Amino acid sequence: MSQALLLHTYSVVAVDASTGQLGVAVQSHWFNVGRLVPWARAGVGAVATQSMVDVAYGPRGLDLMGAGASASEALGLLLAEDEERSVRQVAMVDQGGDVAVHTGDRCIEVASHQTGPGWSVQANIMRTADVVPAMAEVMAAETGDLSERMLGALLAAEASGGDLRGSQSASLLIVGRDRPEPLVDLRVEDHPAPVDELERLVTVAGAYEEMNIGDEALGRGDILASNDAYAAAAARSDNPEILFWHAVGLARAGEADRGVEVLRRAVAENPDLAVLLARLPRSGLFPAELADRLIGSLEDPSGR
Repeated sequence: MSQALLLHTYSVVAVDASTGQLGVAVQSHWFNVGRLVPWARAGVGAVATQSMVDVAYGPRGLDLMGAGASASEALGLLLAEDEERSVRQVAMVDQGGDVAVHTGDRCIEVASHQTGPGWSVQANIMRTADVVPAMAEVMAAETGDLSERMLGALLAAEASGGDLRGSQSASLLIVGRDRPEPLVDLRVEDHPAPVDELERLVTVAGAYEEMNIGDEALGRGDILASNDAYAAAAARSDNPEILFWHAVGLARAGEADRGVEVLRRAVAENPDLAVLLARLPRSGLFPAELADRLIGSLEDPSGR
């Protein structure tokens, strides 16, 4: 198996039985933990490999589960051939909800794990023994969607003492049952409060997902649903570009007057967005006549 790297951390792996989503959330006092610990594959499983990390547990574990092995079988096979298993901490969950976890007896204290239906939480070199139970309590409560539960587990770990050495990086990886690309793939590579920053990024990511929902609603002519989605997006992020693309979508859907109202708010926060609007027609992304109308309305105080 591949060369080990020193990486002490706390993490959670889980599957949501109702949606089929699989995920890993992790925090560590190590640079860019998201490059090493979390692994997930749609319709297959999720893996967290930590302590003296052997990265191969990730792809090999997923390959074994993808070939039909349960999480328990996959982890057992990999541990059996690993002469350094006593310093490993590895957790796996498969699409069917089987959970397997190993905390080697040479992992640095405080090191432990706890499992529940479709999830496992694990940690090593923690400040206190309260970290893992605090994470488990959040996962067992089953409050919110998978990303909210896993992020909540990380926040609970921090509140209970967290990593003895402090905090540096965090990551959240979630895949759907049938989508090849991740639903969520966020990394905080180096930050004094990485879990807090990860929480902020989850909120921003949610804003962009709401924008996608809004665009889909516009595409089927549902202006009300689109407005609701874009309002939800704006509530999650103060990025004026959200308003800009909402305005563009409204105008293209035949709601130019309403689009101007939204566009005014966007341009008030970032005047360069008016320049962007003027450039869209040449790229074939927006009708020139409609762009001229919107820009003219911006320049006319009466809005005509």
